[in-house]
Amino acid sequence: MACLIECIDCGHTNHYHPSEFNCPNCKSQWRRAIYDYDNIAKILPDALEKRPFGLWRYQELLPVQKPVTSLRMGEGGTPLIQAVNLGLMLGCPNIFIKDERQGPSASFKDRQAAVTIAALKEAGITEMVAASTGNVAIAYSAFAARAGIKLWAFVTSLVPAVKMREIALYGSQVVKVTGSYDQVKKIAAEFAEQRGLYHDMGARTITSVEGMKTIAYEIAEQLTEQLGPATDGSLWRTPTWYIQAISGGLGPIGVSKGFHEMKRMGFINEIPSIAAIQADGCAPMVHAWKQNLEEANAVISPKTHIETLATGTPGRAYPLLREEFKENKGLFESVTDEEAFRAMHVLAKMEGVSAEPAAAAAFAGLFKLIRAGVIKPTDTVVVNCTGHTMPAEPLVLGSGWARNVVLPQESETAQAEPAPKEGEGLLAALSRVAPDRFPRVAIADDTPDARRLIRRILQSQGEYTIFEATNGREALELVNRERPDLLILDLMMPEMDGFAVLDAMKNNPDTVHIPVIVSTAKELTQDEKNLLKGQIQALMQKGDFMSDEFLDEVKSLIR
Repeated sequence: MACLIECIDCGHTNHYHPSEFNCPNCKSQWRRAIYDYDNIAKILPDALEKRPFGLWRYQELLPVQKPVTSLRMGEGGTPLIQAVNLGLMLGCPNIFIKDERQGPSASFKDRQAAVTIAALKEAGITEMVAASTGNVAIAYSAFAARAGIKLWAFVTSLVPAVKMREIALYGSQVVKVTGSYDQVKKIAAEFAEQRGLYHDMGARTITSVEGMKTIAYEIAEQLTEQLGPATDGSLWRTPTWYIQAISGGLGPIGVSKGFHEMKRMGFINEIPSIAAIQADGCAPMVHAWKQNLEEANAVISPKTHIETLATGTPGRAYPLLREEFKENKGLFESVTDEEAFRAMHVLAKMEGVSAEPAAAAAFAGLFKLIRAGVIKPTDTVVVNCTGHTMPAEPLVLGSGWARNVVLPQESETAQAEPAPKEGEGLLAALSRVAPDRFPRVAIADDTPDARRLIRRILQSQGEYTIFEATNGREALELVNRERPDLLILDLMMPEMDGFAVLDAMKNNPDTVHIPVIVSTAKELTQDEKNLLKGQIQALMQKGDFMSDEFLDEVKSLIR
């Protein structure tokens, strides 16, 4: 079906062609794709039943007339994984991970590249330019190689060498610029203009936005499959929150467009709130949002070790997202590098998901928003795990695989700084419950998921002998029989509650000295809290495993 392009400034519409960058009427570069939504709404649901789960199942809503199947590499159709352990740990059971690591080049940028390269191939364009902090250039390199399109990849010298090597491995020309990412974008644009080449402009590129919006369509379908039909009578479910770490803002702009299209076609009734997460050291959108500014002030010298999030000049992406967030209760938030690195460990050890730092920043944002009470226990949350670094061996390429450009005034960000130390966190704190001091740990809880979570946390830290009891009576028998070095005790259990277990242990000289951490979902009265004083070393609320108070209590227990 035909795709029209509408200028968001003057409203002018015309047919899409990838070589046209500006509105013919007002010269604006900010335009959007529109389709025959009424007709598509009638035919798409039936058509989807016959199509594989992937990006091109929504082909009527993409700006490519005749997609060439031989260019495809399995883009889109990434899993939506329920984060059971994170959900239990955070007291928010419906947390899902959109695992974009499983794309052809291991990042969500595959969607952007797949649609763009398909459109360029259809238009007969054979050479292009892209500025990148890594993942964009890798994705474009892969799809461009398959399509026979030459890519000039401009990257900042701070991009990890493993990513630069992978770009070069695909045959792209790497141009390494000693400067900030914003300077790299400027040089790439000038190079493209001088040579008359196609230039990817991020959020201003029609195909990039259209590729990203397919994330929204997949989430709606997958949530419906996993959680059942929508309760509001719509065709598909939507999450309460969609969370993603951002640099220039392309992802949320595309995802937002996808959800709005679904609502326009009557497939959904509710638009999710979007939380866009930035790194503290380069958070121009967050600063502008919290000061209620209409425009974001540029961050000239980003101070973050997460280079892929170091876009200091967001431009018009911020006002567009600001308007969307005000309408649908979204927000901007930032996290420290240390919080992102900590989230990498938690995500890997709790869910078996290894993410790059930029992706981990989104999970750090999730932790922060739950702890602040912004995200409620009953909310359904989807977090975009945007990428996974896959290194290319340096010996494969030899020398001369990159061209260097050194700007007259080197950016401060080019000065390497020592990597920050890993921050304190849940796992760091529990690691102090060392196997040599507490080799035998008993867990008493009538909830299997709670026992499993605590067991996994401990097992990830060392070789423990772990005992389990499913009720209070079993717990007391276990303690009397095994004499563990530490007991983690639930208060609300059948047959004999935790209070009774504590009393029995207190009255037995053989067990009175065993340290106890109490775990409970119960809101304790002051009298109950007073009753526990002197009998336990720590009290942790289920669903609040990440709280600073809990970490401090664990640390005090094991000093």
